[in-house]
Amino acid sequence: MAEAADILGASPTPVRRRWLRRAVVLLAGTPVLAALVYSPAPKAQAAPASGVDVQLTSMSPAAPVKGDTLTITGTVVNNGSETINDAHVGLRVGPLLADRASIDEAAERTGFRAGVDPGEIDPAHAVKIASLPSKVNQDFTLTIPVNKLELDKDGVYQLGVSLSGVTESRPSEQVLGIKRTFLPWQPEAAAKRSQLTYVWPLISTTHVTAETGSDETQTPVFLDDSLAEELRSGGRLERMVSLGKDLPITWVIDPDLLYTVDAMTKGYRVRVPGGKPVQGKNKAVAEQWLNSLEAAVQGKKVVALPFADPDLASLAHRGKDVSGTLGQLRPATDKAKDAIDTVLHVPASTDFSWPVDGAIDPSIVNVATSAGAHNILTRSDSLSESGALGYTPSAARPIGAGATAVVADAELSTAFEGDMLNAGNATLAVQRFLAHSLSLNLQKTDEQRSFVVAPQRMPSVSQVETMADAVRALQGGRWTQPGDLETAAAAKPDPSAATQVPGAGQYPEELRKQELPVSAFEKIRTTQNTLDHFKVILAAPDRVEIPFGNTTNREMSTSWRSRPAEAALYRDQVQDYLLGLTEKVKVVPKSDATLSGHSATIPVSVQNSLVQDVHDLVLRVKSANPTRLMFGDKGQAEQQVTVQGDHTQTIKFTANATASGPVEVTAQLFTKDGVPYGKERKFTVDATEITPTVMLVIAGGVLLLVLAGIKMYASRKRVAARAAAEENTQQSDESPDTGPQSADGSGTSETVDR
Repeated sequence: MAEAADILGASPTPVRRRWLRRAVVLLAGTPVLAALVYSPAPKAQAAPASGVDVQLTSMSPAAPVKGDTLTITGTVVNNGSETINDAHVGLRVGPLLADRASIDEAAERTGFRAGVDPGEIDPAHAVKIASLPSKVNQDFTLTIPVNKLELDKDGVYQLGVSLSGVTESRPSEQVLGIKRTFLPWQPEAAAKRSQLTYVWPLISTTHVTAETGSDETQTPVFLDDSLAEELRSGGRLERMVSLGKDLPITWVIDPDLLYTVDAMTKGYRVRVPGGKPVQGKNKAVAEQWLNSLEAAVQGKKVVALPFADPDLASLAHRGKDVSGTLGQLRPATDKAKDAIDTVLHVPASTDFSWPVDGAIDPSIVNVATSAGAHNILTRSDSLSESGALGYTPSAARPIGAGATAVVADAELSTAFEGDMLNAGNATLAVQRFLAHSLSLNLQKTDEQRSFVVAPQRMPSVSQVETMADAVRALQGGRWTQPGDLETAAAAKPDPSAATQVPGAGQYPEELRKQELPVSAFEKIRTTQNTLDHFKVILAAPDRVEIPFGNTTNREMSTSWRSRPAEAALYRDQVQDYLLGLTEKVKVVPKSDATLSGHSATIPVSVQNSLVQDVHDLVLRVKSANPTRLMFGDKGQAEQQVTVQGDHTQTIKFTANATASGPVEVTAQLFTKDGVPYGKERKFTVDATEITPTVMLVIAGGVLLLVLAGIKMYASRKRVAARAAAEENTQQSDESPDTGPQSADGSGTSETVDR
C-alpha cells in the first residue's frame, strides 16, 4: 500500500511512512500475507527493458553523523526510444540490512522491485527533470539533511536513487531506473570497536636485467624505463606513497622495488632495441620518490616480503622438486631486511609471506615457512568458516608447526578490484566497503576482534585513490580502530575458528593455470649451475654473484603471473648473457702445427676479455694417439692458468714424437674442481720421424766435410812453407860481403862506371 501510494505520487507523512514501512516488514515475515500485499506489484512496476541508467558519482559524507547533510551527485541516461516527461530523481531509504549476506544480495539486484525497494522520502528533496529525450543524459545533485532520513538504530541502510516519470506509451508515473548503494549509520563511537589493518602494498614488476656495466659501480641495465612512469607525479607508486603517508596502514614492500629505485638514483642504463643500452634519464624522479617514501614510513609499521616477491604457489606446486629451487628463499628473506635498513633506514618485519590472492594449501604453507616466515597472509575465501560461529572470527589462526595464518577478509580485500576510473563504480565500492566493515563490528559477540584487508598486489591509480577514500572514511573511528599486521598476527585467536588448511584439490584452478611451469625452474637451475662454475675462476666473484643472485629471485617473482611469454624471454636473456660472459674466457683457436724431430714446444693461448682477472683454471692438452705423440711420458699434460683482465696468456707444452704422421690434439680448460670450462679446441700436429740411417748419412757427410777441410788446410800450409824457403835462399845468394875475383885469383879490385 505504501509503495503504491508512492508510485502514484502520494506523499505520506514521516510518521505514517515509518509505520507503513514497519508494517511491510512484518507482513513480509508471513509468506501468505506478503504474497497478498506484494505479488501484483513487481509485474506492474517492472522497468522497461531499455529504461534509464542511473549512476552515482559521489556521496558525501560517506558515513554521516547527526546534523550532517547528505549530498549525492550522479547522472541519469535515457536509454529508451521515448522522451521521458515530468520526471524526478528521488532518494529511497530502506530498512536495516540484517547481515553481510543481505548487503551482497542488495548490491547484486538490478531494476526496481515494488514491495522490495523502499518508497521515496519527502518529494521536496527530489530533483525535477521536465524532459529527458532519448539517448540524452542529465546530471543531478540530491541534498538531504540526515535527520530527514529517519535513521533509527545503528547499522547499514539500503539507499536507492531512482528516476520516475512518464512516457507516451506509459502515461502513468512509474520508476524507470534505480541505483542502489548503502549508508552506514553509526553516529556515535561503538562501545566495542574492531581493529582493522589495511595492507598497503608497494610492489612492481621486474625492471632490472642481469646485465651490468664494466665500471666500478656496475651500473645496472633496465629492461625499459617504464618504472619512471609509476614513480613520477600522478603515477601509481607515487600515489601509493602520497596517499598512504596520511593513512593508518601497514606498508608491505617488495625489497626489489627499493633496490631498483635506489639503483636509478645512482645512475642506470636502459636497453634499446637493436642497439647498446643508453643512459637512463629519470634519476631525479627516483630520488624524489625515494625521499617521499622514506618520510612516509617513519613511525609506521613496515613488512618486507622476500626479495622480488617469490611466487610461493608456483614454487610449491612446480618448483620444489627441481633441485636447488627452494634454497633461494632463505637468501631472499635475508636480502629483504638489508634492503629496508639500507634504503629506508627503518625497522621492518620479515616474518610474513603472501601467497597469490591469499590462496593456500599444505604445500604452500610448507614452502612459506621454509623461507623463515611464521605468518602467512591468506584470505577468508581460502581458509573459510563453516558458518557455525554466527560471526567472523579474528584474523589470526594457528595452523600448526608454529605457523599462523593471518586471514584477510575476502569481501573487504576484493572491494576495489575492477574499473575504479568510473566514478560510479568507485562510489559504490566505497559505500559497500564501509557497509561490510560496520556489519562486521555489529555481529553478535562479546570479544573484540581484529580484521585484515589485503587488496590486490598492484592496484591501479584509480584503485589506489578509491582505497584511500575508504580508509579515510573510517578515520572517524566510530566502529573501527587502526591496527597493524604484526599486532593482528599476534592477537589471541578464537578457539572456535577454522584452522584446517584446505587440501591441494581445493586450490583455485584459475590460479593454478597462471603458475610458472616446471620448465621455468629447470631453466633457472641451469643458469645457477652455469653461474656456480663461472664464479670459481673469478678474482672478484661478487661482481657476478650479486647481480645474478638477485636476478634468480626475480625469475621466480609473482609479477610474472599472466605474462608467460615475457617471463620466458626474461629467463632466456639471463642465461644468454651469462653464457656470453663465460665465453669471454676461452682457449684461442689454434692452427695446425708440424713437429720435426723427437721433441718440440707447442704453445696454446688462453684469452680473458673480462675486466677482472681469472685464476684457478687448468689448461689440459691431450693427444688422440699417445703411441705417436706424447706430452712428457703420457698422452696428456696440464698447467695452471692465471690471466689478467683483458689479456691473453700463452702456455707452452713439450711434445715428444715416437712416429711420423698427423695426430689430433685437444686443448680444454677446467676449473680447479675438474669441471670442463668453455669449448674445447682441436688442432693437428704433424710429426716427422728421423731414422738412425738418416742420422748416419748426415754424420758421414759432416765427417767428410771436416776431413776435406783438414786436407785443404794442410795443403795450404805446405805451399806456404815452400814459398818461404825459396824466398830465404834467394836472399842468401845476393849478399854484398864478397867482391868480384880476378882471373889469376889475386883479388885485385876494379871500379867500373856506367
